[in-house]
Amino acid sequence: MIYTGIGSRETPPDIKDKMTSLARYMASWGHTLRSGGAPGADTAFERGCVNKNGKMEIYLPFRGFNKNESLLFGSTKEARLLTSKFHPNWPNLGCTGRDFMARNAYQVLGLDLKTPTDFIVCWTPGGKVVGGTGQALRIADHYRIPIFNFGSMSLDEMDKAITSMLP
Repeated sequence: MIYTGIGSRETPPDIKDKMTSLARYMASWGHTLRSGGAPGADTAFERGCVNKNGKMEIYLPFRGFNKNESLLFGSTKEARLLTSKFHPNWPNLGCTGRDFMARNAYQVLGLDLKTPTDFIVCWTPGGKVVGGTGQALRIADHYRIPIFNFGSMSLDEMDKAITSMLP
């Protein structure tokens, strides 16, 4: 199973703790994490996965982003073309901005852009479709990939959602 763990840089500490625990558990079952190396939710998921020596695909906008050593960085023309269909203001993005947005396509669809994640776990403020995470959510919605956005859930709903993700 492949899942995508992403979210806002402003993810609250208690939610990041849940994300780290979930990533630890998923790694212990051999599931693969996809994420983007950003501070906040991304690093919380990555921390849990690393704790269990789990499989990860960490897609970075450029080499060394956030001091991450992943070799999956940058974007292809194909990823940018796909991503441009989902971004509300693509023409106004510069090269680096386009790399940031294109990495969201990889987080959702894999390096080949043809291997969809099984589901997304994230946190955005109020559960809204905003920021870089919003880009990934728009792509996932188009491909009908389940999304569990902790920003729109109570603690009980989060616990039920987590239980539904577990093997």
